[in-house]
Amino acid sequence: MSKSKKNIIDPEELVNFYGADTARLFTLFAAPPEKDLEWSDQGVEGAYRFLTRLWRFVFHNRELLVDAVADLSVTQTSAEFRDFRRAIHRTIKKVTDDIDGRFHFNTAIAAVMELFNALNVASQDQTRWQEGAPLIKAATETITILLFPFVPHFASELWENIGGKQSLDQIAWPTYSTAALEQDELLIVVQVDGKVRGKLTVPSDFDRSSVETQALTDPKVKTFIGAKKVRRVFHVPGRLINIVLEE
Repeated sequence: MSKSKKNIIDPEELVNFYGADTARLFTLFAAPPEKDLEWSDQGVEGAYRFLTRLWRFVFHNRELLVDAVADLSVTQTSAEFRDFRRAIHRTIKKVTDDIDGRFHFNTAIAAVMELFNALNVASQDQTRWQEGAPLIKAATETITILLFPFVPHFASELWENIGGKQSLDQIAWPTYSTAALEQDELLIVVQVDGKVRGKLTVPSDFDRSSVETQALTDPKVKTFIGAKKVRRVFHVPGRLINIVLEE
């Protein structure tokens, strides 16, 4: 946008219609700082819809959120909520890394949006709120705090309505746990002579020998090995096993 091209967007009109926080969110989300911003009316609408969805979520669940106590250390939950807990910690790490030094605000905001989608899924069944309330509250608080640098007025209103006592500028930035980022299970791709022949789901604490044994004894993989002898097994930990056969 430039005066010479006569394609300037008046920010006052945008602020008057959508509010300053929507304008700020779209501007930071639309492009990384080193690139020119390509204006998009649809992009502004998208930023507004996201904030509206978050606002509605908080007010629809306000009583449950106020009564809940946030706890990101909870581990004795179902696999679904363990994955959700991992997503919260992963988002904190992603946003922190993107903001601190890199100034990649667009990808930081995208990560918060992704966490909000996960929050919507985790909170859909209100019969499970007793189990998931600490993490649901923690995710809502995390989203609000992470959004504060981008939409301070909006985030402050949300914070107050989910029971926040102090102002957001006095709240410490959330921290993530490296242990919480580790997956309970790993998906291992199994190749035979470089071609994908199967996939295994194994506990994350499986040692190399156990993973290779399970791959070699998997019925589907064995059909591709047949009567041939195994010459070598290449193992990329946590990702892939390639079984090389003798010709």
